[in-house]
Amino acid sequence: MIPAAEALERLIAGNKRFVSNSSEIGHMRPSEHASEQNPFAIILGCSDSRVPAEIVFDQGLGELFVIRVAGNIVAPSQVGSVEFAAERFGTRLVVVLGHSQCGAILATIEQLGQPTEGQSPNLRSIVNRIRPSVAPLLHGSRQIDDTLVNRAVRANICVSVDHLRHGSALLEQLVHDDGLVIVGAEYSLETGLVDFFGN
Repeated sequence: MIPAAEALERLIAGNKRFVSNSSEIGHMRPSEHASEQNPFAIILGCSDSRVPAEIVFDQGLGELFVIRVAGNIVAPSQVGSVEFAAERFGTRLVVVLGHSQCGAILATIEQLGQPTEGQSPNLRSIVNRIRPSVAPLLHGSRQIDDTLVNRAVRANICVSVDHLRHGSALLEQLVHDDGLVIVGAEYSLETGLVDFFGN
């Protein structure tokens, strides 16, 4: 079992390699990981096609347990997936990975400003998960700018981290007794850097 602090250092080092274009991950054969997996970190990230966790952190097959959903929201299936990996594999680091210019965040801000009639209930469920973290930032203003979106991205990551820390008896027990660490992180589409916070 890799301790959370060591896992975090691996992710930071991998992101530095990614940013400097000096990847250490060569071609890996799927058969090498067919019988088992031993992920050292769990990544709950946005499904945005520009933020593939394995590439952003320069990690190979079997090293990360990645859960992706628009807006890196936390719903029961995501909580269950984190619980599964933490319990089954002994993974002790969970990272909620959001990113700049998140379309799900922008869609939520727009929906709060001008509600759309006839929105798909499935899309609405994502917006409704993001809404509590975004609504307080609007303060009656409906002007959308980069500052608002950036603040909303960070707030949404923090809400997801908090939900994982306090929304599961199993995860709470693992945090309290077994060294599980849950942190937030924001990936910059502009620079490729990941900023970790909240540990």
